[in-house]
Amino acid sequence: MTRTAFVFPGQGSQRVGMGRHLVERWPDLVDRYYRPADDLLGLPLSRLCWEGPEACLQDTPVTQPAVFLTSLVTLDVLGRHGVRPDVVAGHSLGEYAALVCAGALDWQDALALVRLRGELMATVNDRAPGSMAAVIGLAPSTLEGICADIAAATGLAVDVANDNDPAQLVVSGRTEAVTEVMRQARLAGARRVVDLNVPVSFHSALMDGIAADFAEALEETAFRAPSVPVLSAATAGPVTTAAEAATVLRRQLTGRVRWTDTVRNLTAAGVDRFVEVGPGRVLGGLCRRIAPQARVRTTDDARRLDQALGAVTAAVV
Repeated sequence: MTRTAFVFPGQGSQRVGMGRHLVERWPDLVDRYYRPADDLLGLPLSRLCWEGPEACLQDTPVTQPAVFLTSLVTLDVLGRHGVRPDVVAGHSLGEYAALVCAGALDWQDALALVRLRGELMATVNDRAPGSMAAVIGLAPSTLEGICADIAAATGLAVDVANDNDPAQLVVSGRTEAVTEVMRQARLAGARRVVDLNVPVSFHSALMDGIAADFAEALEETAFRAPSVPVLSAATAGPVTTAAEAATVLRRQLTGRVRWTDTVRNLTAAGVDRFVEVGPGRVLGGLCRRIAPQARVRTTDDARRLDQALGAVTAAVV
């Protein structure tokens, strides 16, 4: 029997125009989500999603709530068509939408947390300039060893931040240390090394400085036990209680995104269909590489959304 996982994307999936195909077909979504989001955050988030400019949309305190809101609205449309998941997971920022989908968190509370998360993250580079780089074609143990050696030699934080698929890893930390990791990764035989040109060193020890402020916000937020099974990419394991939901959101600030293990554990639990809920198609590509036998659908434009709805509703019938 087919089991469906909804997977929710993180930062990097944003683009100008995201979500516009949804409100054009279901205009009530504006009053249901976009206007309340604009009022809650005190910024024109809906206009930035639909019209940009791109420079504003790339700003972390805007990017994160924009991606979250687009995923949330896409989730609503899927629900209107009777499409619901057997299990959910999210990549980094995407865990907030996954927890909303699972009933563990109210969407407006999640939006406020996501906005604060982006604001706090944006301050890190002012104190400790950092960067990130993708490394293709090295074993995790090899890259972990390179990071450990450089951190020990320089005293600068750098580590593997994302295990995205069996061939793609991401390192994050102080800029000088990341540059040296890139050099040594090439010497060690990496097929490709790419400077990601992102504004923040996500999922690194450099985030320790904002952890206390964010933990305080989490403590003031109401969480519930999930009503739909959740796998956290921070642990690649289940989230079953309200306390665990808050814990994984705190842990992911500085911890690794274990996406490869998360998808493998989903397939081991019988998932054979993945629906990427929200903007972009990054997670769809990762899922295909990790679980090539699975069926993967994305929802980031009208055509792909219709294909996803057709495929999943046909399977349900």
